[in-house]
Amino acid sequence: MKWKYIIGEIDLNRDLLLLLSIGTLYSLATALANTFVNVYLWKQSHDYIPIALYQISISVLQAITFIFVGKLAKRIDRVIILRAGVTLLALFYISVLFFKTETLLLTILIGMILGMGNGCYWLSFNLLNFEVTEPETRQFFNGFMGLLSSFSGMIGPIIAGYIISKMIDNKGYHVIFFVAMLLFICSVVLSFFLSKRELDSEYNLIRVFKERLNNNNWKRITYANFFQGTRDGIFLFVISIYIYLSTGSELALGKYGLITSLISFVTYYIVTRLIKPSFRKHAIFLGGLLLYLAVFFIVFKVNFYLLVLYGITISIAYPIILVPYLSLTFDIIGKSYKAREYRVEYIVVREVFLNSGRIFSVLTFLICIQFITPKILIPILMSIFGAGHFLVFFMLKNMKIE
Repeated sequence: MKWKYIIGEIDLNRDLLLLLSIGTLYSLATALANTFVNVYLWKQSHDYIPIALYQISISVLQAITFIFVGKLAKRIDRVIILRAGVTLLALFYISVLFFKTETLLLTILIGMILGMGNGCYWLSFNLLNFEVTEPETRQFFNGFMGLLSSFSGMIGPIIAGYIISKMIDNKGYHVIFFVAMLLFICSVVLSFFLSKRELDSEYNLIRVFKERLNNNNWKRITYANFFQGTRDGIFLFVISIYIYLSTGSELALGKYGLITSLISFVTYYIVTRLIKPSFRKHAIFLGGLLLYLAVFFIVFKVNFYLLVLYGITISIAYPIILVPYLSLTFDIIGKSYKAREYRVEYIVVREVFLNSGRIFSVLTFLICIQFITPKILIPILMSIFGAGHFLVFFMLKNMKIE
């Protein structure tokens, strides 16, 4: 009864709980270590260009991996692909631990490893999300996964920031990268308990891409993912560097993560319980607007207090937009042409558009930085690409849902 009071009238099955557990371990490892990778790279180069190239190598390889591994997912159990992804993620942290990233080539190579790992992980995770949830449990899963990710985001950065600040040189980084590797190994172990799933139909990516011509809802979802990606590309690395430059402390980055994730944790719980399918578009509008308005806290002046204010705002906004947006996305896929047979292809096409948006914004940054100084360029691009999630609403507002 207590659990029913907390989560509502939701029937939980073993695979759903296992997927939540694997997702939580991924979130914790990412919160512990990936939060600080950009700062780690910055401390070695003091230059935005290597970090931008690192980010673009992640997105390019992630998109390519989705395309090729998608074909593999039609022939073998996607749980095997999940294990491969987590193994590559563990390999990424081993690479960061044992290889210096002072050369541009090595920075790009470790980004490629992370991109391949993310591609395998997110393809299989999104497929399993689609398969282990039903329309009546999908919003709970996305909301509760967000809640658990926020909890990981609360404890991960503050612990990592404390360890890094208390250890000399880069020894603290080595400790948290090693712990992240162990967490990914635990994810691999848990994956052996997931039920086996296989597909034997042909891989028809072109047919699903062309379905955008026949299915207006599907076309709008792909455009929405592109605009979402444009914001992700720039903001994924700029904010963490801004915080470090404003304070000179990794512990401050940990405190930022604690504050923002605590707020996000509470918001995800409220959103999961309160937002009904009929209110989804309103929530997407509100969340997207808040995300865009938050940008203007840090466009004209940057200090730690303004960054915290920005962080608080986006911590409220992201759950409001992402829970209904992700649920709506999977519902649209579920009602699309041959969704059961082509669900792998739908996930792949969605991710290609998402990563294309990320590549576009980072590539724009890399081109413009040749002519404009970062101090002037970054606020301009944040003002433009910061509207990405707000534009998601305008892609979806006229969508007809049966």
